[in-house]
Amino acid sequence: MHKDLKEILISPEELEAGIKKLGGRISKDYAGRCVTLVGVLKGCILFMSDLAKNISLDTRMDFMMLSSYSGAHSTGVVRILLDLKESIEDCDVLIIEDIVDSGLTMEYMLQNLKTRRPRSLEICTLLDKPTRRRANIPIKYTGFTIEDKFVVGYGLDYNGIYRNLPYIGELKESAIEIRK
Repeated sequence: MHKDLKEILISPEELEAGIKKLGGRISKDYAGRCVTLVGVLKGCILFMSDLAKNISLDTRMDFMMLSSYSGAHSTGVVRILLDLKESIEDCDVLIIEDIVDSGLTMEYMLQNLKTRRPRSLEICTLLDKPTRRRANIPIKYTGFTIEDKFVVGYGLDYNGIYRNLPYIGELKESAIEIRK
């Protein structure tokens, strides 16, 4: 375990099993169709890669980068830093997110993508933190529901580090203070 963590919340084995289960559900729900996975950078990278390997359908992949965080806190203002390269009109779109917290960024993204007229638009998140929710958003696929803890690893970061950890863990408050 990394020295800056309080505890490991989700092990590599649990991640693998949960993602395999999600891939199976998505494959069943979208059977016979091509699904466009829209990853929310940067946190989605590891999750989306492993999820795609567990989807037994034709898939397209595209990415968006949105920002509402500075360090450990949301600024409340969502900005699009990188937009989709391809049109999603008449496509079955599945947004791939690392974590849904307040839901404000996802609410903004859903509103934005709906204007592009996809056939369907759903959310798949690795982690859901419902106790922090400030926006009512429909999450169709959830890997794990977690408590209100600041988590890192498996794509999730704090100030750009810890993304490469093969598990998800709770960051110590002392690590947050040190890295400000």
